[in-house]
Amino acid sequence: MVQNKTEAPKRIGRPRAYDPETALRRATDRFWKGGYSGTSLDDISAETGMNRPSLYAAFGDKRRLYLKALEAYWQVSHRVVREALADEGLALEAALMRAYDAQLRLYVSDDGLARGCFVVGTGVTEALEDGDIRASVAEGFRGLDAAFEARFRRAQEKGELEEGADPAALAMLASAVLHSLAIRMRTGTPYAALQDIVRQVVSMICGHARG
Repeated sequence: MVQNKTEAPKRIGRPRAYDPETALRRATDRFWKGGYSGTSLDDISAETGMNRPSLYAAFGDKRRLYLKALEAYWQVSHRVVREALADEGLALEAALMRAYDAQLRLYVSDDGLARGCFVVGTGVTEALEDGDIRASVAEGFRGLDAAFEARFRRAQEKGELEEGADPAALAMLASAVLHSLAIRMRTGTPYAALQDIVRQVVSMICGHARG
């Protein structure tokens, strides 16, 4: 006697075999190394292990993927700076040193590659021709300026900065130093030398402190 066998229902479609966050991080790493124009979808496919159809389905074309990478980078960059500056238990000088240290560590890859800032290294070159990239870069820079300015204003209210100091101008200076550090790191300036620059700049900024 032949017994009836109950077969399991067949699955419709194929399960997604990738993690979006990991794929985006790996794509970002590839852009970071080769820049936007110097990175092809084949490069990203090799880096992420995803074929072109999967990349398109998950992120869209290369440009949209790059814009997602920019957005993700800004989120991390702003978070580490704001967290460093938010500790009201730290004096202004210590808070600034922590913020710069956090960014310098972000500029180094997990395998020790001194690659600088993702935006400065890849986004600035594309901003002239691409309005969306230009808007992302500009908005991100404004976010850094705002974070520094808020900290300087709090310091001024607490008497850590003299009344005549200009928090907005100091914020632009503090942000500009970040961009300079990124370029210097990418062009081979040793990490210790970058830390020395940070100490000198922070000392100069805090020279506006009350005596």
